[in-house]
Amino acid sequence: MKKATLLLLCGALAFCACRKDPVPEPPSKDADLTGQKVDVSGFPESARKLFVLNEGGMGANNATLDFLRFSDGNYVTGAFKKMNPGMGAGLGDVGNDVAVQGDDLWIVVNNSGLVEVVSAKDETEIAAIAVPTPRNVAFDDQYAYVTSWAGAYATGSYDENGYYTITDSKNPKGQVYRIDLKTKKVAGSVEVGYQPEGIACHAGRLYVANSGGISSQLPPDYAYDNTLSIIDTKSFKVTETLPVQVNLKNVYADGQGNIYVTTLGNFWDVHSGLYLIRPGQGNAVSKVADYVSVSTLLGDTVYCIGTETEFDWSATSHVYQSWSVQGGNKKNWTLNVSAKVLYGLYALDSETFFVSDAGNYFDPGTVSCYYKGARRWSVDAGVCPGHFALY
Repeated sequence: MKKATLLLLCGALAFCACRKDPVPEPPSKDADLTGQKVDVSGFPESARKLFVLNEGGMGANNATLDFLRFSDGNYVTGAFKKMNPGMGAGLGDVGNDVAVQGDDLWIVVNNSGLVEVVSAKDETEIAAIAVPTPRNVAFDDQYAYVTSWAGAYATGSYDENGYYTITDSKNPKGQVYRIDLKTKKVAGSVEVGYQPEGIACHAGRLYVANSGGISSQLPPDYAYDNTLSIIDTKSFKVTETLPVQVNLKNVYADGQGNIYVTTLGNFWDVHSGLYLIRPGQGNAVSKVADYVSVSTLLGDTVYCIGTETEFDWSATSHVYQSWSVQGGNKKNWTLNVSAKVLYGLYALDSETFFVSDAGNYFDPGTVSCYYKGARRWSVDAGVCPGHFALY
C-alpha cells in the first residue's frame, strides 16, 4: 500500500512538473522575413507583433500588410503577399480596418468587397469572405460583425467652370453583417443607417456609427447621417437609433460601461469631435472634445489628436492638439508629432504611441514610434498606412 501510494505521488509530482514547464511555441513560418531593424527595448513582453494595414489608393489595388515583430525588432513590409505568393496582386483595393481575434487577423478590404482572415502567427490566408463595401469589424465570442455600405456609391465629373456634378449614384441604407468565427461564413445581416463606419461591441450590444458619406453628396438634402445604431446581439435587431452629430466615424467601448464616438463634422461649420454615451444613464450623449482627426483607445482612456483647420491637411497649416479623456474628464497630453498627413494613431501603453503618416497619399508613407512625447524611430511603410492591431 505504501509503495503504491509512493508511486502515485511520484506520478502526480512528475505531472505537475511537466505542467509547470513552458512548452515553447514553434517558430512561425514568417520568422525568416526580415525588414528594417528598430529599437524595441522596453516594450511589453506579452506583445508579439504590431500589424499595420496600409490602405493603398482607391482603384490602385495596392493595399498591403506590414508588421513589427517584437522578438527581433524587424519591421516587415508587404507581409501578406510574401506569405501568400499565389495571391497575385495581394490584399486588394483599399484596406479599411484590421483587428486581432485570438490567433486570427481580420482585414477589411473595402473596394474589393472582402474580409480576409489570415493567421496572426504567419500571415497565411485562412478565408476570404465576401461582404459588399465593408468598412470596420468588431467581435464577441461567437461572431465577427462587419459594417457595410451595402454597395453605396456616387460618381461625377467637373465641368469647365470647376463645378462637380454627380452623374451616377446608389444610396441604400447600410448593413451590419455577422460572420461565424468558427465557420467563417456569413450568418445574417441587419439594416442600420447610411454608410456605417466604426463599430464596437459591449454587454450584448453593438454600437454602429453612421456617417452618411454618400448621402452628403446627393440631392435633395445633401446631408450626412448623424445617428448611432444600437443592435441587440441576441435578437440581431436594431433596438435604438441615437442622434449624436453629423458624420460619425469611430466607436470605442472602454469596458467600464462608457461608449465613445468620434465625428468628422461637415468640414465647414460643424467641427469634428469626441462624444461620450453612457448606456447606464439612458444613453445620454455629451460632447467631450472638439477637433478630433485621429484617435485610439487604451484601457478606459481615449487619446485624440486634431486640428482647427480640419479641411486643410497641408503640413504648414495642420496644427496638432491633443487630449486624453478618462472617465468623462478631459485631460491634456502632449505628443511632438512631425507628420505631413497624420493618418493613424495607436497607443501601446501610456508612454508609447505609434503614428502613421500618409505623406502625399500616393507614395509609401511612414510609421513612427514615439516614447514619452518624442520620436524614437521612423520606418517606411506602404501607401497610406492608417490602421493598427496588436497580437
